[in-house]
Amino acid sequence: MPLRSTFTRFFQLEAASGLLLIAAAALALIVNNSPLSHYYTAFLDVPVAVQIGALQIAKPSLLWINDGLMALFFLLIGLEVKRELLEGQLSKPSQVVLPGAAAIGGMVVPALIYWFINKDYPDALGGWAIPMATDIAFALGVLALLGKRVPVSLKLFLMTLAIIDDLGAIIVIAVFYSSELSSVSLLLAAACLIALIAMNRMGVIKVAPYMIVGLILWVCVLKSGVHATLAGVTLAFCIPLRTKNSETSPLMSIEHALHPWVAYAILPLFAFANAGVSLAGVSLHSFVSHVPMGIAAGLLIGKTLGVFGLTWIAIKTGMAALPAGANWGQVFGVAILCGIGFTMSLFVGSLAFVAGSDYVGMDRMGILTGSILAALIGYGVTLFFSRKQPVA
Repeated sequence: MPLRSTFTRFFQLEAASGLLLIAAAALALIVNNSPLSHYYTAFLDVPVAVQIGALQIAKPSLLWINDGLMALFFLLIGLEVKRELLEGQLSKPSQVVLPGAAAIGGMVVPALIYWFINKDYPDALGGWAIPMATDIAFALGVLALLGKRVPVSLKLFLMTLAIIDDLGAIIVIAVFYSSELSSVSLLLAAACLIALIAMNRMGVIKVAPYMIVGLILWVCVLKSGVHATLAGVTLAFCIPLRTKNSETSPLMSIEHALHPWVAYAILPLFAFANAGVSLAGVSLHSFVSHVPMGIAAGLLIGKTLGVFGLTWIAIKTGMAALPAGANWGQVFGVAILCGIGFTMSLFVGSLAFVAGSDYVGMDRMGILTGSILAALIGYGVTLFFSRKQPVA
């Protein structure tokens, strides 16, 4: 079956999820700037309600995607972070120094650039964290297009950097983007957390109990005022990686089952729901106004300076070594690729500028501009410095 084998090969590609994200964002832009735009808006506004007794959760489909489905994305991120901390690239301090330094630079410098451009606009300062994020799927997808021309060590550097970056984004969301808190809901969430930890310590390896308590935790966190996606990370850290006997690891089972759904369904759907910027009345001035400019400059310039600068300092001071087989030009190209904020930046933007804000939509212009430029320039730079040294 040639057609089936073609699809199979496509979804086995490292770049597949990144390509799907691009396609979903492009489709959203096209649909929302066509005669079909009212269908796009209607899709995002479809009311969806779930009620059990007195408990009711009623949200438009956009918020179900952002608060519900993205909790599964953060569950996957949490599982990956825990696995890396215990057995992977983050398990040895020496392996963390270089990507850790690069990630810190890649978070601090973009935020400072955004603040500098928007310091005279107090209402816009809430978007300072938008250019801090890196879209791991998109960035790795672009790098994967270079195939064996880049060393595996460089891909591991980018992946580890992006994981630490995601961890930083989770902390920022928890600390800075939580609304008014409900003490009752927080106490119930704490009870769920205690139950999850107890199951872990008691050696429970069945997946179902963790997922049931995790669902209750998500509802409690949603009602508490803390962003609901953090329930996914909390659940992930409580799921055991190792087992006493030779049973299959619960963490690995969930991670493997969840990955294709997140990569090929949840993230593309999120991109489609959040990237549909209406270009009606948009001019060149719209792109160079302070919010889009701060975000785009933070992603393209801030990420590059922060990641490459801290990498250079860490290596030159002897704290770390250049990734094996890589050259400075390739590292510079990867630093630019870290400016692909895309889905993570869109997510933070949805928290920073809620419906009714004057800057809703403007942040998306900056995110798309900065991310597209970072992808194109980063790919070109990395390709240029990889031409003369193919890696086996």
